[in-house]
Amino acid sequence: RGCSEGSAPSTAPPRLLPADKVRHKPALTQEKLEGVTTASTFVLDQPRCVFNNYSTAVIWLVVALDKDAYAFNNSAGPGTNETAFQRFPDPVHAYMTLNVTLNSYPCPKPAGDITVLRVGSETSCAQDETRPTCNGPLPGPGPYRVKFLALEGSVPVAETYWSAPITLRTAKSPNSIPTTSSGHSAGMIAITTILSILFAILLAGLVAMLVFWGSDSCGSSTFGKQESVSVRRYNTHHVYDQPAARL
Repeated sequence: RGCSEGSAPSTAPPRLLPADKVRHKPALTQEKLEGVTTASTFVLDQPRCVFNNYSTAVIWLVVALDKDAYAFNNSAGPGTNETAFQRFPDPVHAYMTLNVTLNSYPCPKPAGDITVLRVGSETSCAQDETRPTCNGPLPGPGPYRVKFLALEGSVPVAETYWSAPITLRTAKSPNSIPTTSSGHSAGMIAITTILSILFAILLAGLVAMLVFWGSDSCGSSTFGKQESVSVRRYNTHHVYDQPAARL
């Protein structure tokens, strides 16, 4: 009966290779830094004292879209088309980057050191398909989840839990910027207008006062009461020598 009915071949999901779970959940750093999240990057604390039992492993960071994180196949090798940054987020839903040996995460953390990872900081390789493990700028606000995966060769030997969803900042749309129609902006404009008018009145009064003082000072020295001027009449002697002048 089974042969007569026939059946469609089943497509089994990729086999997940077993890896030890370590009790660590990546998270945004608590260090007092500027730009813990930006429009294309975020900053994580390094996984210090997490993979101490895997001294020969290489530690990778896996970055995935939140909705696709738990479908990530940890048997997918880094640097392949399945995990290339340049193909993220479609068709690749998770990429692998920031590979280091355990020596880069010494334990315990040296006092005073800022031990963080900025995800998305490399711009030079974002379009370079010869660098599939590029730590390139994230293509959108997300949300994203991340985890650390320890590989010995191409074999996963340990991994952390996935982080909580991480959402990046988004630039404000010009349409969302408050305009003069909002109460706050209108009030500020009204106050500014009133202050401008008062300042203009004060300035006009000051100018008028200066003009008045200037004219009063000039008048006292220039236009004061004129002194009487007497003009003495002089007759020359030869006028009286002529009889016609006495008429």
